Amino acid sequence: LKPFRLQVVAAAVGYRKRRRKGVPPSRPSAARRAEVQMISSILLINLKGEILIWRAYKDNVSRLEWQTFCNRVVAAKESRDKPVQGIGGCHFIHTIQGDVVLAAATKDNINVVLVFKLLFKLVDIFKNYFGGAFDENQVRRNFVLIYELLDESLDYGYPQILEAEVLKKYITQGGAKTVDLNDQEQLKKITVQATGVCSWRAEGIKHKKNQVWIDVVENVNILMSAKRERLRADVSGQLLVKCQLSGMPECKFGMNDKLVMSRSDKAAPQGIALDDYRFHQCVRLSKFDVDREITFIPPDGVFELMTYRITDNIESPFKLLPNVKVLGRNRMELSLQVTAMYDRNITATNVKIDFPCPKNTARASVQKIDHGRAKFEPSQGAIVWRIRRFPGRHEYTCLAEVELASTVTDKQWVKPPITMNFDVPQFTASGLRVRFLKVQEKSNYKVIKWIRYLTKAGSYQHRI
Repeated sequence: LKPFRLQVVAAAVGYRKRRRKGVPPSRPSAARRAEVQMISSILLINLKGEILIWRAYKDNVSRLEWQTFCNRVVAAKESRDKPVQGIGGCHFIHTIQGDVVLAAATKDNINVVLVFKLLFKLVDIFKNYFGGAFDENQVRRNFVLIYELLDESLDYGYPQILEAEVLKKYITQGGAKTVDLNDQEQLKKITVQATGVCSWRAEGIKHKKNQVWIDVVENVNILMSAKRERLRADVSGQLLVKCQLSGMPECKFGMNDKLVMSRSDKAAPQGIALDDYRFHQCVRLSKFDVDREITFIPPDGVFELMTYRITDNIESPFKLLPNVKVLGRNRMELSLQVTAMYDRNITATNVKIDFPCPKNTARASVQKIDHGRAKFEPSQGAIVWRIRRFPGRHEYTCLAEVELASTVTDKQWVKPPITMNFDVPQFTASGLRVRFLKVQEKSNYKVIKWIRYLTKAGSYQHRI
């Protein structure tokens, strides 16, 4: 039964590999090998330099060459910060994940970035199978499973199937069966998903309610000087999508990109200028380059559609006015005025402000506070001011008196910056807005769309 099962699985994913009796594994043509060269073997090594897993796809890199790499680089802890190593005409590309080194070797002139993407994708597959953990213990417990995953993920060193959800349909763990291997219809669906254009989405998905959620989540990083001048300001954002759509829908997503806004209408409000961005593999990059619209066939469930970084026209959600007044040798007064710069109909939540105190602080008492709670926390060495809800265009003040312990030497206080944490819903510091979201599917069903904005504090500091 087992050989029959393997034969059915191999046919389902379209491989002509070693599973057929007397037939060698299928290899790319000579023309294609001349076009694109790929890796010869993959190894999993522990930090002592011991080989845990060795999967060779070609025989041009010997075990002796691998052992040289393990001894010189991994075990000796030398040049670990160099992810690409050349030893004796052989190139080793590696990444360290916890206590495991995942490495690939080649003697060809290959695309190094592609190999790194492959290694990180393999780590994601292993974590998906091992419940989020990937370490030496998990590798030792799952030798057979890892070899099977490496066999199905790559063919003759070329990436084939790197979607964990597709692999899980026919490489099961713990006796769990997700697909009946005697059901030809299910096997055909696996074949289409594994070898088709959209490996990230299976056919035949159905939902009672067709809904899609888009979350625009931004982390704002701002550094202000003691003279209230902005030294640094940028936003790191991500677009998170939760998709519950039936069939094979095509989605079009547009935002207030500066290039699009300037083309469409000169009187339109100023758009955003993206400095860096990265898309999920489902996005059609050619269309984005032409019309700046994000067109994609979404995976089912939650996924990260896009990450981006913006450095121009960053709007600060809060303005801080700190003041330190020395009252005597052992006393000082700390005051802080905080103003919300966003609209009145927006309310920030979970606001936390850390006002640092000198290291020799003996006691600190809050004299006045307009809103929230504040107290001195010795473990953090700061007066911590917490505000559950901070409405827009409001201004609050906190005043505290600090008593200092006497010291033998009077060292000048090196003032750390004030730090702040917050969540501001329905607000983006970059000004990014979703202009439209269109969903097209052949059955023309009605789609419920949800869009939400959230700005969080990244590194939000104000020097005293």
